This record gives sequence, structure tokens and C-alpha cells, in this order.
Amino acid sequence: MNVLGTHLTMLIGPTVPVPAPPPFLEALDTVTVTHSDEGRSGFQMTFRAGRRRSDLLDDPLLSSPLLRPFNRVVLVVTFNAIPQVLMDGMITDQQFSPSNQPGASTLTVTGEDVSIMMDLEEKSVEHPAQPEAVIALKIIASYAQYGLIPLVIPPPTIDIPLPIERIPVQQTTDLEYLQQMAARFGYVFYVTPGPAPLTNTAYWGPPVRVGVPQKAITVNMGPHTNAEIAHARYDSLATTFVTGRVQDRRLNETVPVQTFASTRPPLVSQPAWATQPQARTRQFRQSGLDTAQAFARAQAETDASTDQVVEMTGELDASRYGALLQPRALVGVRGVGYSYDGLYYVKQVTHTIRKGTYSQRFTLTREGVGALSPVVIP
Repeated sequence: MNVLGTHLTMLIGPTVPVPAPPPFLEALDTVTVTHSDEGRSGFQMTFRAGRRRSDLLDDPLLSSPLLRPFNRVVLVVTFNAIPQVLMDGMITDQQFSPSNQPGASTLTVTGEDVSIMMDLEEKSVEHPAQPEAVIALKIIASYAQYGLIPLVIPPPTIDIPLPIERIPVQQTTDLEYLQQMAARFGYVFYVTPGPAPLTNTAYWGPPVRVGVPQKAITVNMGPHTNAEIAHARYDSLATTFVTGRVQDRRLNETVPVQTFASTRPPLVSQPAWATQPQARTRQFRQSGLDTAQAFARAQAETDASTDQVVEMTGELDASRYGALLQPRALVGVRGVGYSYDGLYYVKQVTHTIRKGTYSQRFTLTREGVGALSPVVIP
């Protein structure tokens, strides 16, 4: 239970954001922030707008330099006197909705996390003799002005490209190239706000399936209930195995390629890949790889397919939960029943904040049913 209340702090400015002036906070009506493990995270702030007799030329919010495109916005939520960074991003869009009714005009400001700055310029760059993890570190370091802290996990197979054989060439934006390299190994790339204001963590690595779970999502348990579950869905067509052959470019020999299971750390006792009698099978058709690269890419496709066999959606009462539900991490669910209780990966969270209310809508995923443990950490 959140006994000390919830407080929202807004920092905004062109270079170094500063606390928003009181008129901005008084006019603020709704804040919506969406974090997802696919694509960039985004935010939207809706202000009540209106001109007074003294505002001869324009609405004060529209004329303010603080809400100009590509100004930086940092949102900090404080639960029980503990501040947590909810969003660090750049303004990308304004929408003004004038009304004939007094006080009914609105100004909606939309933005995306700071990774938008990595997606503005297409580049043609060579990366000679550098494996993917080194390239990722180099690209992330070039955006240090946005407080990016790199967290790069080397892939299971490291193939240093010899310049006499091949040279990795980038023909896209930095963000697209980082995501393309990550997808080869079933990895992800994203930027999360924090741990401190004006800093961000740039993560390039496998989806997080280990670590201490967050505070449990609880349903059907009386006064301990802090959420409502909309649905839990089992997709029997999600699991995909890969089979085929590849001609090793180093040995010039044909080698069979086959996947049989997911290599992710398990979250359930009955994963779909082990218990289903049938699963999709796709032919491996990539070429120009050695054996290790071929197996890594085939396994990456199978791992990604099993990640979302089970999907659960619902909504948290933030005042009862008393914390931010962090995406791209683990959380325990209890009160649903053995099949759908247990650990989940948090795929997406949408925060909606208004005066007096705060909700968190979530999407959770995992590879099957059946809790690993009879107890979930509260």
C-alpha cells in the first residue's frame, strides 16, 4: 500500500531540463507513458489551454519555448518517498485543439525516449574487424550527451570478421543497425530511463529472464488484491522450430541445422516446445555463414517464437501496488491458478496519471503454463 502518496515531478528544457514552472503543472491534465520491449517508448502530456484577457497574441502554453520540438522532458514518479525515473525523452509532436467552450481547449504534447536521436540520420559506415558487441558499444558511446550508459551482453558466438573475408557495413540509422545486429542472436536493443534523472541505460543483449522478480501482481486475494486480469491467452501456433542445411563458408562443407528447444532460462514447468505434440517448422535458408553463425541464428528464431506462447494482460492499481512495474524484467503473478500463476516477462506497461488516479496497464508473456514454484514473492 502506498501510504505516503504518489508525486509526479517534471523536468523540461532545451539542453539541460529544469523543473517545470508552476503554471505548467497547474495546467497539466493527463500524462500517459508507454514502455515496450519492441520499438521506442513514448509519452503524451495533455494540458488544459485557454487565453485570458491579458493574452492578446497567443495561448501562454503555445508561446512558451519549453514545449518546442526536441526539448527534453524527464518525468519522475515518487512512491513512498522513493523517486523513480518514469520517462526521459524528446518532444516530437504538438496538437492544439481549440474549443468554443471556456476552459475546454487542450494542448497535447507527444514525444519518444532519447533513442529517437539515434534514428534521425541514415549512415553508410564500415566497421572493419569488429564483432557485433564492439560495434554496439562504439555506437552507444557516440550518444553520451544524452546520458546513455551502455549495457552490452556479448552473444554466445563471437565471429570477428577478417577484413580479407568481409567487412560489416552499416546502411541504416544507428538505432536500426543496433536492432538488426541484436535480432541475429534473438537479442534486443532498447533504452530505458534511469537509474538517476538525466541518465539512461542502453541495453543490447538477450531478453531479461533472470534476476529478482518485482513486487507480485495479485488478484482474487481480498485486501491484498492490486490488479485486474483482462485475459490470459495460450497461442499453440507460436512455437517455431528451424531445420535445414548450410554450406559452411570456411570449411566449404554442407552441415545440417536443426533446433529442438528454447535456450531461454525457463519460467514455467510446462513449456510449449516440450509438451505440445505439434509445432511449426521453418526451413533455414540463409547462406554465407559458418556453422556457428547458422546455428546461432536458427536458435535465435526458435527462442523468440517461444517467448510469447502465453500472453496475459491486465491493469494495476498503482496506489495499491506502490511501485513502478518495470518492463523488460520479471514479475510474479498469484491468485489466478496453477496454470497461469508464476513468473512472467513484462513486455509492455502503459502508465496513465491524472490528479487523484494512477493506473498501469500491462502485457506479460512467457513460454508455457504451470508455475515453477508454489510460492510467489509478494
